Amino acid sequence: MKVPTPTSLAAGPGLRGVIFDFGGVLIDMRWDVSAGLEEAHGLPRLALLETLYRTPTWLEIERGQGDLHAWRTEAHRLLEERAGRSLPQLHDAWLASRHLIRANVSLAQRLRPTYRTAILSNADHSLRGRLRELGILDCFDTVVSSAEEGLAKPDIEIYRRAASRIGLPPEACVFVDDAEANVRAAEELGMKGVVYRVDRGQDLPALLAALGVVVP
Repeated sequence: MKVPTPTSLAAGPGLRGVIFDFGGVLIDMRWDVSAGLEEAHGLPRLALLETLYRTPTWLEIERGQGDLHAWRTEAHRLLEERAGRSLPQLHDAWLASRHLIRANVSLAQRLRPTYRTAILSNADHSLRGRLRELGILDCFDTVVSSAEEGLAKPDIEIYRRAASRIGLPPEACVFVDDAEANVRAAEELGMKGVVYRVDRGQDLPALLAALGVVVP
């Protein structure tokens, strides 16, 4: 009979890896700020989100193609077209308001080394440098960025790569994201999934514990 190691005793059944989204899970997207800016400037709800992230240009950027400056310039132009007038750089104000969810970063640190951890994010090429600036790049075993991989969530292959980079089968991993479609795709591959929304006051350790992840 195999004698369980301390790690296997501590972890939930079969779960050995936790994969985190970046925006919305490790960094607060500040949806309250975007909503406030939209209201203050008479814009439709979600106008900032839609003009920045729901465009064909962003789909190229998050897959490592296109120019970041051109993308941001286009987003501002699209926003002014919706408003029908000149606007200040509202996307910049929204982006500047974002900050780390320090409780979740601390959680990720505490999970190691019992669990292997990763960041899996739909992001532009600046992600790795941003993580370094924030001082959290070394808090995870690996980082999987859509821009570096050339494909993005919810493409099943990018989840497979994330699991492989931490040396685990998908079935041994939990994936945490703020977008339900991304979580459902991970579950299709065999991962456990957690939809987490900091803006709704959800408790990430409790959500993980419900799946059998032992949080120190």
